Amino acid sequence: MTLLDGKTAVVTGGASGNGRAIAETFADHGAAVVVADVREEPREGGAPTHERIREGGGEATFVTCDVSDYDDCVEAVAAADEFGGLDVMVNNAGIVGPQVPLVDLDFDEYRSLMAVNLDGVFHGSKAAALELVDRGGGSIVNMSSVAGMAGYGGITPYSAAKGGVRLFSYALASELGPDGVRVNVVHPGVIETEMTREDSPIVGTEEGEQLKATVPLRRFGNPEEVAGVCLFLASDLSSYVTAESIVVDGGNLNSA
Repeated sequence: MTLLDGKTAVVTGGASGNGRAIAETFADHGAAVVVADVREEPREGGAPTHERIREGGGEATFVTCDVSDYDDCVEAVAAADEFGGLDVMVNNAGIVGPQVPLVDLDFDEYRSLMAVNLDGVFHGSKAAALELVDRGGGSIVNMSSVAGMAGYGGITPYSAAKGGVRLFSYALASELGPDGVRVNVVHPGVIETEMTREDSPIVGTEEGEQLKATVPLRRFGNPEEVAGVCLFLASDLSSYVTAESIVVDGGNLNSA
């Protein structure tokens, strides 16, 4: 089954982690993919995402994109014209940022995180909306986090940004619905990526093992599981779903 035949998707942060899995899953289901990222080489090693898609017989291209720069997002959306124009926008790019108490947090560090995690979703959504409204519809999938559902101490800016993504997406869904554009949000828990191994070390740590024991499914997620939810939201299977959040965390958030 191919759920995205004839569609073109832009995936920000598509070189690594969840974004890499999303791009490859979309391609497996027939989509042409624009991989938009600040780096071409995947953090986990191996061939670049767009090259792997091409090697598998799919269509893909790479564009350098810093989502904190609106013009970069416009160029990423424009790159979809090579394959017939944009149908799906996945605003996945994000960073962990400072992990310190608020009283020790520098404002410039706070703003740097917001520029990627919240402003980047604004930039990508605006660039996509201008194209999708003109084309008569489409899907925008924005990546939040369980931290966007329940704030966590020590990562206050991250929680604030991800919470902002959630409400921004709901408001945008209301605004764009009459034009046939759906906007939804994905909230991953701990997913085994280089981000959770290096940037915010949880996977493979003692603290991580303790946290895993509280997850109803007793394990952390993998990027392909996040990608599967994004595939649903990008496809016609979710044609009557908008302004919705889907949590991908093994049941942890709602089982406490």
